[in-house]
Amino acid sequence: MTLSRSARWLLRGAMALGLAFIYLPLAIVLVNSFNADRTFAWPPPRWTTEWWTRAWDNAGAREALWMSVKAGLGATAIALVLGSLVAFAVQRYRFFGRDTVSLLVLLPIALPGIVTGIALDTAFRSVMAPLGVEKGLFSVIVGHATFCVVVVYNNVLARLRRSGGNLQEASADLGADGLQTFRYVTFPVLRSALLAGALLAFGLSFDEIIVTTFTAGPGVQTLPIWIFSNLFRPNQAPVINVVAAVLIVASVVPIYLAQRLSDTATGGRL
Repeated sequence: MTLSRSARWLLRGAMALGLAFIYLPLAIVLVNSFNADRTFAWPPPRWTTEWWTRAWDNAGAREALWMSVKAGLGATAIALVLGSLVAFAVQRYRFFGRDTVSLLVLLPIALPGIVTGIALDTAFRSVMAPLGVEKGLFSVIVGHATFCVVVVYNNVLARLRRSGGNLQEASADLGADGLQTFRYVTFPVLRSALLAGALLAFGLSFDEIIVTTFTAGPGVQTLPIWIFSNLFRPNQAPVINVVAAVLIVASVVPIYLAQRLSDTATGGRL
């Protein structure tokens, strides 16, 4: 398809406007984290790292950060196991309801977060609470894992479809048992897909707020929840900007690394 010169410039301008609309507010947050003015005068009259020091010394922010890390690691671990197992089952075996299983795995990430949150809250109150399982860090991890499974499933399933089953069959023909085939053939093929899925899953879990609001029990406060709770406190505004800047970097880095890993594993064909 050949576009005229004016059409190309129009598309470039639309792309630039779209990217500016998305990323300019994020850039302002990063700049304001070094703004010495408490009212965030623009342009910043002077620069300071005081707010970064205060954010680090803030016990509530540090505890919330650690809680987000624990929730992210737990949800990622569950997603790696369940997502990989379902991907293997869907790709390698033919059974009744296979497409339905695939749809059910993908559905949580398509549902509005508030729907998932309400459903999980109801499940824990009605089913788990009578069994002695109260809402807490575990419920947050389970809630995050429901949508983190999807990214791992998609990555592993795509890799299995591209690799096919010829390598495993060749390994079996050469006398390798199932464990040896998985260790020396299957796992090396899937390694980058698993790592990319894990990074994406951790990034999704780390900055999740809607499902967390419904699944967090007393005393459980992740970093996004802490930001929302302190958002309208004037004395906390500079610290909020610093924490938001950290969240931006923490979300961008794993997604960037996951993309690089996916491109490397596919030879840049994606």
